Amino acid sequence: MSGLLEGRIAIVTGAGRGIGRAHALELARQGAKLVINDFGVTNNGEKSDSPAHDVVAEIEAMGGQAVVNGADVADFEQAGALIQQAIDTFGGLDILVNNAGFVRDRMLVNATEDEWDAVIRVHLKGHFATLRHAAAYWRAESKEGRQRIARVINTTSGAGLQGSIGQVAYSAAKGGIATMTLVAAAELGRVGVTVNALAPVAKTRMTEGAFDTSEMALPEDNSPIVAWLASEAAGHVTGRVFESDGGKLTLEDGWRHVASRDKGSRWETAELGPIVDALIAEAPAPEPVYGA
Repeated sequence: MSGLLEGRIAIVTGAGRGIGRAHALELARQGAKLVINDFGVTNNGEKSDSPAHDVVAEIEAMGGQAVVNGADVADFEQAGALIQQAIDTFGGLDILVNNAGFVRDRMLVNATEDEWDAVIRVHLKGHFATLRHAAAYWRAESKEGRQRIARVINTTSGAGLQGSIGQVAYSAAKGGIATMTLVAAAELGRVGVTVNALAPVAKTRMTEGAFDTSEMALPEDNSPIVAWLASEAAGHVTGRVFESDGGKLTLEDGWRHVASRDKGSRWETAELGPIVDALIAEAPAPEPVYGA
């Protein structure tokens, strides 16, 4: 196989089904060698059989190379072993696509502590743990004079960028991932790593039942931008967040300084009402929360 990612080595987490599977297949079509990570859980986070072996078989059938990994990416040691598997199996690591996750949707007043912890753990810690170990490897390679042209693509969501009614934990986790992407991009650029994030829109296990998915894009419609961002051609793009919705690709922009007043001294509480109203009047209206 040959393509934009010929000879590059990639990990895709949560690659057994849905969007992760589609990303893995597209990276393979473009020539990447892959570690297919899938812990094997239901949409609500319950353990089930992992379909990662089926994805590896699909890749091998098209002439590509891939191996299975069943790590829990939110377990710090297992995440480290996942990164090491790519290095041991294929001789290095060039691409990390963080995609693993599940939902436990609740309105805020009904959300439980366990549900909150589970969602934050798999999404936010699951992104951190793999990225932390990969970053350590890439920094060590750079220090030894073997700097790799490395790429990270994280998975955020419109829920994390604009918020989503009934998804307080998921929105918080995905918002954290978007911010983590900005920090990682700023810190890792010196060792040859770009870090970007994608908010994919697609009909998957996570959206079916929660939304009307009849008009939604397919999982594979989101994968070309991931493959391109994973390529050497994308070296000038880092610290960016994109939303992909079928044939529509949107560059997102996060929190910014949009209006200010500087008194030059401490504000008095009673005088702040008109100041706040003036700032709001000058600023663009925020995009509405999904479901509001």
